[in-house]
Amino acid sequence: MPPTFPASPSSSPSPAPSASPFSASLPSRDSVVAALRGAGCVFAEDEAALILAAARTAAELTALVERRVTGLPLELVLGWAEFRGLRVAVAPGVFVPRRRTEFLVSEALAHAPDADVVVDLCCGSGAVGAALAAALDRPEVHAADVDPAAVRCARGNLADAGGRVYAGDLFDALPDTLRGRVDILAANVPYVPTGEVGLLPAEARDHEPLVALDGGSDGLDVLRRVAAAALGWLAPGGCLLVETSERQAAAAVDAFTRAGLTPRLAVCEDLYAHVVIGVRD
Repeated sequence: MPPTFPASPSSSPSPAPSASPFSASLPSRDSVVAALRGAGCVFAEDEAALILAAARTAAELTALVERRVTGLPLELVLGWAEFRGLRVAVAPGVFVPRRRTEFLVSEALAHAPDADVVVDLCCGSGAVGAALAAALDRPEVHAADVDPAAVRCARGNLADAGGRVYAGDLFDALPDTLRGRVDILAANVPYVPTGEVGLLPAEARDHEPLVALDGGSDGLDVLRRVAAAALGWLAPGGCLLVETSERQAAAAVDAFTRAGLTPRLAVCEDLYAHVVIGVRD
């Protein structure tokens, strides 16, 4: 999945000092901002506003701030991440949806605005499936992930859409009744090369599952597996969408071509997002 982090306007804080920055009294907004800024949070004011809104008591506010200044990602401190205007619940050990992945959703909707059947593969929190469900007219939504924590999280996020979430390895998790019926197959696969995982920011490296980050020696192992099997699951005219990096894009397009899909590369410079779309003719 995306090699650039984090998902929201924040930065990885430095370890907090041993002493708490607060007294037992209600922490002020200025003291929250100061604590976050001192820990290295670039957008301390914005983060402070979110944390202050989330806390119900002074004790809870103190606990939330202390979790953040010790390096816990903001989304895990809050318990949710914003994604295409939705509040998507996230939990410890679950991949946090990145804002750049909103571009993948936009491309899916542009290609298949009337999609009836949607699959969110490597779903993580289920953010992509939830966003597609919110934008489409009551689609049939399915999602799958190999990680049990992700499956639990996605089930909660897709419950209102009537989404079904399965545990298992890629297409092995899906019911055979979906073969040849999928209009949008969104697969936010891991694509960080194994040798570069250790270079990721601590927020990803220390708090997100390796299976959601490590894409193999060149970062494209899972992408190739998804592309190779996608044709049998897509409906005529259906599309597979996979996020990748700029340097991997040419190889990803080639994998789609070899799999019998008609590919194109879509790029959003503002989000630094690269999405390969493959269509079943």
